[in-house]
Amino acid sequence: MQLELLSPAKNCDQGREAINHGADAVYIGAPAFGARVAAGNSIADIEALARYAHLYHAKVFATVNTLLFDEEVPEAVDLLHRLYEAGVDAAIIQDLGLLECDLPPIELHASTQTHNASLERVKFMEQVGFSRVILARETSLEQMQALRKATSIELEAFVQGALCVSYSGQCYMSQYLSGRSGNRGCCGQPCRSAYDLYDGEGRTLQHDRHLLSLKDFSATQHIQSMVDAGITSFKIEGRLKDMGYVKNVTAYYRRLLDSLMEGNGHRAASSGRCEFYCTPDLHKTFNRGFTDYFLKERKPMATLATQKSIGQYLGRIQKVEKNRLTLACREALTTGDGLCFFNTEGALEGFLVNQVQGSTLQPNRMPKGLTVGTEIWRNNDQAFEKQLAGRTSRRKIDVDIILSDTPDGLRLLMTDSDGCQGAAETACDKEPARNPAQATEQMVKQLGKLGDTAFSARHIESRCTETYHLPPSLLNELRRTAVTHLEEARITAHLATRKHSQPLSERQANTTPYHETEVDYRANVLNAQAETFYRRHGATVTEYGLERSGNYDGKALMTSKYCLRYELGYCLRKGGGTKSPEPWYLKNNKNWFRLAFDCRLCQMQVLLAPECPFESKD
Repeated sequence: MQLELLSPAKNCDQGREAINHGADAVYIGAPAFGARVAAGNSIADIEALARYAHLYHAKVFATVNTLLFDEEVPEAVDLLHRLYEAGVDAAIIQDLGLLECDLPPIELHASTQTHNASLERVKFMEQVGFSRVILARETSLEQMQALRKATSIELEAFVQGALCVSYSGQCYMSQYLSGRSGNRGCCGQPCRSAYDLYDGEGRTLQHDRHLLSLKDFSATQHIQSMVDAGITSFKIEGRLKDMGYVKNVTAYYRRLLDSLMEGNGHRAASSGRCEFYCTPDLHKTFNRGFTDYFLKERKPMATLATQKSIGQYLGRIQKVEKNRLTLACREALTTGDGLCFFNTEGALEGFLVNQVQGSTLQPNRMPKGLTVGTEIWRNNDQAFEKQLAGRTSRRKIDVDIILSDTPDGLRLLMTDSDGCQGAAETACDKEPARNPAQATEQMVKQLGKLGDTAFSARHIESRCTETYHLPPSLLNELRRTAVTHLEEARITAHLATRKHSQPLSERQANTTPYHETEVDYRANVLNAQAETFYRRHGATVTEYGLERSGNYDGKALMTSKYCLRYELGYCLRKGGGTKSPEPWYLKNNKNWFRLAFDCRLCQMQVLLAPECPFESKD
């Protein structure tokens, strides 16, 4: 079975580095309609990235995964045609209205924004023309196993990165607060804000806490279990992250997957082997602490004290002097490192290292509240960041090189580990070498100079009838021409394997019934094509999406498997009842929200409470 490591690319340069560090595929924002409005890229850049990726038989997926208004649908369809012509391997989409349009034969992936959180939904996506679904982040290992048994569609799952507290595609908080819709690529991330929590009588339960901000997801301990459950694509979140993050995290998972695949029949979904010049460490780039979320069991998973990166845990303060601190840790510290800690009020506070001698350091300022025993994290590792800023990996495909005679000259043939070939011929005089051993050594040296190409010489031999004296310039020209032809052969071979989606006629003939007969605002229907899609599959659209209707009354602005009652120790199932009467309310600035708990489904909803529900007692 092929296993795919899928990395984010904010831009073409990051995409290339993701490939260099072992990604089997990258996903990148298109010029418009990507779910990260700040991470769009030109068609020319995407085409250049696709050519580079295809050298390694790696893939490029374009995100066109926002909801569309009627007037935007033709533009989105035209964009998909241009992306296909640029060599993109698949389009990640959210708006199901696109299935009613005349699309190019591009492979379609159902974005996690389409709320792929149930067996019925995944089955439906497979039946209406998607070749892959990107599972909801809340999917457990047990659910993955059930999905694999019941379907044959490709299953993609997140393994690393930031978490949305709401089910993806089911969050309308940003749209309500600021008109910035997460479903249209411009989420304002209100989940990362601080909130006050009140009980039903107006008593304060929590004050100025990041009650909806989750730790970052990391599935490092469960990759084998995910493979066993049928996941074939392992996705790293982070199209807004920096280059260092992409390099570090991609390299980490490349090494992890390679070690997992040894001797068990699995193989990487692309070609080439990586040589790394640094040791990847997930804790040394942006992270809010880690959780495995719902892969196995529910656990505390929020970052109540901060929404910021805390980085790598170092240890505890061992000694506090007037302007110096001694830290009990094994990690080497560097001048310029950024350190942080939680102060006596529970807030994150940071400082820089001005000087360091062993484990004793001098801060740029002496923070108040630091005492012996205070825990310290490093959220900016200067030495590691400097490493990441340089060359940290190279990726090479093995080739065998054979030099042979032609009637009037020489022929050079390169054959790579996938069987692709590139050849070059030249007419030349063939003067026998006076020193055959030296001539052979010169030939091997010149033909093996593959430098910054995608290739590395595994075996070089001459099958000429005798050993010739050949000028280095002639050998270099043969090598360069053969490399160019091999590159083109690899790209052509890859494009020939691109999967194709169903034509419009087949999709329109498909009347597979949807698993509900009516759909409301949660189906996110903003255009006539999406309404037609649901009608064709037997479902009536009773209400348009909130970006179109603007009617928030009684609507869940968030639906989340994360539960504040559980997080704060009040879960009724766990025997943690509270005397604080419900409903509970969240307050942020002047905005009030009511919490609704569904213990049967183990879910929490955040609903609009337009005015203060009581006279505050604080």
